[in-house]
This record gives sequence, structure tokens and C-alpha cells, in this order.
Amino acid sequence: MIILLCGLSGAGKTTLAIKVKEWLGRAQILTEVIDADEYRQELFPDLKYSKDDRFENIRRLGFIASKFSVLGIVPIISAITPYEAMRQGLVNAYDDVKVVHVDCPMSVLKLRDTKGLYHRAQLPQNDPQRVCNLTGVNDPFEVPQAPDLYINTHTYGIARCTDRLFAFIEYQHFLSRQKSIFFVKQPPVKSQLN
Repeated sequence: MIILLCGLSGAGKTTLAIKVKEWLGRAQILTEVIDADEYRQELFPDLKYSKDDRFENIRRLGFIASKFSVLGIVPIISAITPYEAMRQGLVNAYDDVKVVHVDCPMSVLKLRDTKGLYHRAQLPQNDPQRVCNLTGVNDPFEVPQAPDLYINTHTYGIARCTDRLFAFIEYQHFLSRQKSIFFVKQPPVKSQLN
């Protein structure tokens, strides 16, 4: 199983992922958070923010997540993932990808502005600090059409949002374990010859 937390910058994806990882750890469910910002900085500095680079970033993160998933670790990708085709590509490429839309109104995101990105997107055109392709401001964000789970971090606090995500992952993990038990091949019965 792969969990994809998508949504605008500042919506709370990484905060939620880190918090739910703690809860899942207490429930003996191994989890790994794959934070897109961290991976970009440490492993993919070649990628910028063009549409092609954004697709490539998600392709790489999905590949890494699939390796964790095969080992029985639940990977939680925290990435804006702005395009429906990008999310659908991940769902089509790997088994059991669950898309979770972490949402928050733009007015609240601009007030939170945890990374200062919304402020920088409003700077004058010639300012070297200006962010030119901030998703939701001057670059599109296609709202997920049919996410597996919707969480609004403005309507509910972090504890309630974590509880919803935890319950969802715990249930999906239970279902995936049931499937794997059901589909495990039984060794052939050896016939005894006399």
C-alpha cells in the first residue's frame, strides 16, 4: 500500500504524515514518510518546478515508495502533486495507491505561509526572491476528482485530522493483509509413493 498526501503548500501534509507515523508506530504498523521537499533537496536537486520536472519528481517518489511497500512498510508520500494525470499515473503504476486530499482554503494558507512562499509569489516581477510557479497562485492545482480520503485541516484540528488518517490507513492495512493471507500460494501437497 502507498499513501499519497496531496494538496497545496502549507495545507499540513507533512505535519499530518509525521504525526500519523507516530500513531501507526504505536499500532505496530511500519511506516516511512517520503517528504517531497526533503527528497528534492537531498536526492533530486536536478529537478526544478516545470511541469515535466514535477511529473518526474512524483515518478521517482512513487518508485521509492514502491520499494518500501514491497517490504511491508507503509510509505506516506507528502507532495503537492498538482495534476490529476500525475496522481492517476501513480495509481496506475503501482498496486494499492490511496490518494488523500489534504485541503485548506487559500485565504488560510496565505495567513499560515509556513515557508514564506505565498508572500514571495506576490513580489514584483523583477524581484529575485519572487516565486514564479507556486501551485495554486501562479501555477495550477487540479483538485482531486475522487480521492480515497478528504481531509480539511482548516475545519478540523491536527488531532482530529490525524485520527481520520490513522483510522483510514489502519483499515486499509488490515484489508491488504487479509488479501495477502487469502492469496498466499499453498505449497503443493507431496504424494507419498509406496
